[in-house]
Amino acid sequence: MKNKLISLTDAVAKVQDGMTIMVGGFLSNGAPNTLMDALVESGVKNLTLISNDTSFPEIGQGKLVANKQVKKVITSHVGTNPVTGDLMNAGELEVEFSPQGTLAERIRAYGAGLGGVLTPTGVGTSVENGKTKLTLNNIEYLLETPLKADIAFIGASIADKSGNLYYKGNSRNFNPLMAMAADLVIVEVEELVETGSILPENVHTSAIFVDYIYKK
Repeated sequence: MKNKLISLTDAVAKVQDGMTIMVGGFLSNGAPNTLMDALVESGVKNLTLISNDTSFPEIGQGKLVANKQVKKVITSHVGTNPVTGDLMNAGELEVEFSPQGTLAERIRAYGAGLGGVLTPTGVGTSVENGKTKLTLNNIEYLLETPLKADIAFIGASIADKSGNLYYKGNSRNFNPLMAMAADLVIVEVEELVETGSILPENVHTSAIFVDYIYKK
């Protein structure tokens, strides 16, 4: 069995300038905040960030944005991080807004091998700009394309040494979807247990999707 354990230094060294990264979590809940702190310290830049939000200026991926290490964000909202709005309005950061459900489905679409998803959300608003519109049964839809990343950084409550993951409560959020939509997946876990310790019905993300485990 491959040893998937990785140090904090080696984990962030996987990220190179210009890469696209996904970061799991909802605000700071279920987010890989220790990995994000280390990524800030690494100085990597010109990143494209895909996440539900840009957290807060002093937490998680919000630090990356505040430190101007991100060139583009694909997200559902930025209201909790005023720095994101300031940089966007100053023309220093490109922000692509995607409604929350649409964002989740775009990520899921890549993991499921789909060519895109159809949604009526955003029709008649600025969200539809530049997108293909289709009419089915007299209803207009936007064709939303899949999202993938070079690396997904996710957070989990428990991992076994094979990489099977369990998320407590609502910390599951975007993490399982992102684990299926990146070339490389690095998980930050609170607790590491022996393989087989997590009951099969409690495995929320299978080990096959996880490349590396960082135990904080």
